[in-house]
Amino acid sequence: MALKGQKLKTYSEELKAEAIRLHVEDKWTYRQINEHLGIHDPQRMKKWMRKYREQGKFGLLDQRGRRQEYIDQDRYVQKLKRENEMLKKCLEIWMQEVRLRSIES
Repeated sequence: MALKGQKLKTYSEELKAEAIRLHVEDKWTYRQINEHLGIHDPQRMKKWMRKYREQGKFGLLDQRGRRQEYIDQDRYVQKLKRENEMLKKCLEIWMQEVRLRSIES
């Protein structure tokens, strides 16, 4: 646990992605990655890999302060799909009306 006033080390999403790539593609060990990228916490790579396996690249994002935007990503995607379907149906109806008006004219 952090002490009051203590500054915690933060890592960029690019560095996290590079660390994951080195482990997954190049088969580097966690220790090699930590030394190469200057990661001081020996458990940090293990935590990143767990998040990556559970959530993919999305798990590497810093979600502090923005959590509501990401918590239910699947629900948001489903909402967008429903909206897309509705818009397609509206376009279909609109196109039928346009065709009927052009035939009547």
